[in-house]
Amino acid sequence: MIAISPSILSCDYSIMGNEVERMEDAGATWIHYDVMDGHFVPNITIGAPVLKSLRKNIKGVADVHLMISDPLKYAEDFAKAGADVITFHVESDSNPMDTIQKIRSLGCKVGISVKPKTPASEIFPYLDKVDLVLVMTVEPGFGGQSFMADMMPKVREIYDECKTQNFSVDIEVDGGINEINISEAAAAGANVFVSGSTIFKAKDAKEMITTLIERAEQAYIGK
Repeated sequence: MIAISPSILSCDYSIMGNEVERMEDAGATWIHYDVMDGHFVPNITIGAPVLKSLRKNIKGVADVHLMISDPLKYAEDFAKAGADVITFHVESDSNPMDTIQKIRSLGCKVGISVKPKTPASEIFPYLDKVDLVLVMTVEPGFGGQSFMADMMPKVREIYDECKTQNFSVDIEVDGGINEINISEAAAAGANVFVSGSTIFKAKDAKEMITTLIERAEQAYIGK
């Protein structure tokens, strides 16, 4: 399964609902919802009330990425607001197993994420307990950063470990993904791709999403 998850961090916030619908009309099956608390990362974005309002516009997967210090405390708010997948950072203050169990108990799929400086091995103990691993290909906190190609060995390491252990886990990449480097990410083992400005600022969002999907499918190592 190849999925494109446009990051609404790059949308026009004054018409956020329309932007979500524009992305889905253009072929996106996931919508990436970045939550930043100004503590875990040096920026503040949007919270659960906005997601609750947006949920009526999101027909596909609400892909919630918690870049916050205490995901265990706030996971329930986002589940109630309509999240389908809740991803938290292994580097957060919350106990990873407690957080995984909490998210699962709320009826959501569970994702675990790693920052660029965190080794893949940090999440290996949890691979059999999550549905998704998110590898950051930029330092989390701001949109519009450049793709870090040196994260691809980490993606491949996670992919190989999942194959070796026979774990069924989606591997998502987030940060600077465009129509050029998506092939590199897919070849390393990623199958879910977060992309912000590349899609939202494209002259034709549908054409861009189609191109991203085609190039990812052509390069994907797992086919």
